[in-house]
Amino acid sequence: MGHGRGTAVAEEAPAPGRALGSAVDPWEPPEQTGRRGRSGGGKGGGGRWGGSGGRWWVWVGRAVLWALILVILVNGIRAPFERFTAADKAPSGPARPGKSAQFPSSAAGAFALQFANVYLNYDQKSAPARAEQLRSFLPDGADEQFGWNRVGQLQMQSVQVAGVDARDANNATVTLLARNADKWFRLAVPVYAKNGSLVISGRPALLPPPTKAALPQGGVRDRDTALEGELQPFLGTFFQAYAHGDQTVLSRFSDGTAIGGLADSVTFVKVSEVIAPKGAVGERTVTATVAWQVPGSAAAGNGGELGQTYQLEMVKKGATWYVRDIRGSTEPSAS
Repeated sequence: MGHGRGTAVAEEAPAPGRALGSAVDPWEPPEQTGRRGRSGGGKGGGGRWGGSGGRWWVWVGRAVLWALILVILVNGIRAPFERFTAADKAPSGPARPGKSAQFPSSAAGAFALQFANVYLNYDQKSAPARAEQLRSFLPDGADEQFGWNRVGQLQMQSVQVAGVDARDANNATVTLLARNADKWFRLAVPVYAKNGSLVISGRPALLPPPTKAALPQGGVRDRDTALEGELQPFLGTFFQAYAHGDQTVLSRFSDGTAIGGLADSVTFVKVSEVIAPKGAVGERTVTATVAWQVPGSAAAGNGGELGQTYQLEMVKKGATWYVRDIRGSTEPSAS
C-alpha cells in the first residue's frame, strides 16, 4: 500500500519455485490469488486478469496456431507427392500432334511421284532433256543424272504412291509401286520439306514388292440352300436392271434406299452363284457372283466375261425380298 489515496494495488510475489528472472509462458495467465475489484478500491484487492474470459481467449489462440501449423505440414507433404504422380496421369485434353504429323505427306507423295516418272524413264538419246527435268527436283550441286550412267534405256509402265513414312516434321520416305513389263517393285524416295518447299534429299532405293498374303480359311459353312434357290431368279432380274441403271425399275427391288446402276457400261450375262447363310427369317446378307460382258469384248464377238462378287443386304416383306444395300464383298472367292 502507499501508492496514493484511493488506490488499492496488490503487489504480487513470484510463484513458489519460479525465479524472478525466469521465462514466462506468454500464453499462460498468471495465477489468481483471489477475486479483485476494479480500480477505485475495495476489499480483497484487484487482479490483472478480468476473470475466466482471459483464459478462454488463450485457448482460442492456441487452437488457431495449431491449425495453421497443420495446414502448413499437410501442404508441404502433398505438393511433392502431386508432382511425382502428375507424370503418370493421362492428359485430359486432346493430344498434341507429333512432329511427324506436321509433315506435308500428301504434297510429298505427289512430288515424289512426279520425280519418279522422270527418274525411272531414261534414254541415252535424250539424256540432256532428262537432266533438265530432274533439276527441279534435286538439290543444288547434285549429279544431273542422279546415278544413271547415260547408257541404255528404261521405260516404266506405271508408278503409284504406296505410302509416306514421316520421320519428323521435315524428313520422310515416300514409297512408290512401279511396274516394268512383267516386273514390279517398290521405290523408296527420301523427301525433305521446309516452309512449303520440297526437294529430293537423297538417291532412291529399290525394294522388293509386297509379299502375297495367305487368306484365312473362311467361307459359309452353314448355307441355306433353299433360300439360295429362291433368290437365284430374283437376283438375275435385279442385276439385269442394275446393268441398265434404270431407276424406275430398280426402285421396285429396293427397300426404300436409292440404288445406282451401271448405266449400260456392261452387259448382264448371268448370276453364277448365290451364297446365303442361315439366319434370321426376314433379313439376310447374301453373296452373289455375277458374270458381266464389257462392251469392247462383246463387240469383238470373243465372248469375254468378267465374274465379279457382290454382297447384298436383303429384307423380306410378305413373300417378297428387297435389296437394302449392295456393295463389294470381302469374302474370299470360292474358285
